[in-house]
Amino acid sequence: MTSAAPLRSPDLALDARGVARRFGARWVLRGINLQVRAGEMVGLLGHNGCGKSTFMRIVATLLKASAGDCFVYGSNVKTEGDDVRHHVGFFSHVPGLYDDLTARENLAFAATMLGFPAADIDAALERVGLTHVTHERVRGFSAGMQRRLSLARLILQRPRLLLLDEPYNNLDVAGIALMNSFIHELNAAGGAAVVVLHDLVPAQGVLDRTVTIRDGRVHVPTAEDLLHGASPQAITLPAGAAGIS
Repeated sequence: MTSAAPLRSPDLALDARGVARRFGARWVLRGINLQVRAGEMVGLLGHNGCGKSTFMRIVATLLKASAGDCFVYGSNVKTEGDDVRHHVGFFSHVPGLYDDLTARENLAFAATMLGFPAADIDAALERVGLTHVTHERVRGFSAGMQRRLSLARLILQRPRLLLLDEPYNNLDVAGIALMNSFIHELNAAGGAAVVVLHDLVPAQGVLDRTVTIRDGRVHVPTAEDLLHGASPQAITLPAGAAGIS
């Protein structure tokens, strides 16, 4: 007898239930439960190696969960990857650009492969301040310029769920303002975002709440945690992890 399929929640931008992942014998995620509503901006906190990026890669369909279920606007990450990728925009600390292509060629390639509107490429490059290097190869770009080009790709895509992994790294003050402007526009359009952060300062005024991963699970602060300075915002919807040990 097979177990019943988990109920879908199309009203949630992200619905992760007991998501776990191991590498060899080591469990990195031990049962993540996280629900993000449409229009909600959530910060994801935790020390290095706690599994934040692993979780984001699972949601983006780049990595398979070892256990648990995850839905993006009701589509199952495991079995409906094409639908999920249609909704998700993933901004990784690895730009994912082609060094031998120009800025414009990188965006044109992405538009062809992922179905973005190619007619908006020039406008996207102007938005991120890269019109002066439109026809230059990416291999000569600084780290900040590569981040801006990756953001231009997201602007073209117009995702409904934005996954940002350390988005402010290598961005100057103007780049940070540009990133926050894009997040605000997504929010105004009813989209949602999960933002991995080490420093909350650049994201001030952007996030609705923060969630902390500790020991491979979503951590809900105790009274003692709050007494020692843990943020009362770092509370998510009821946890009840998968019990993997």
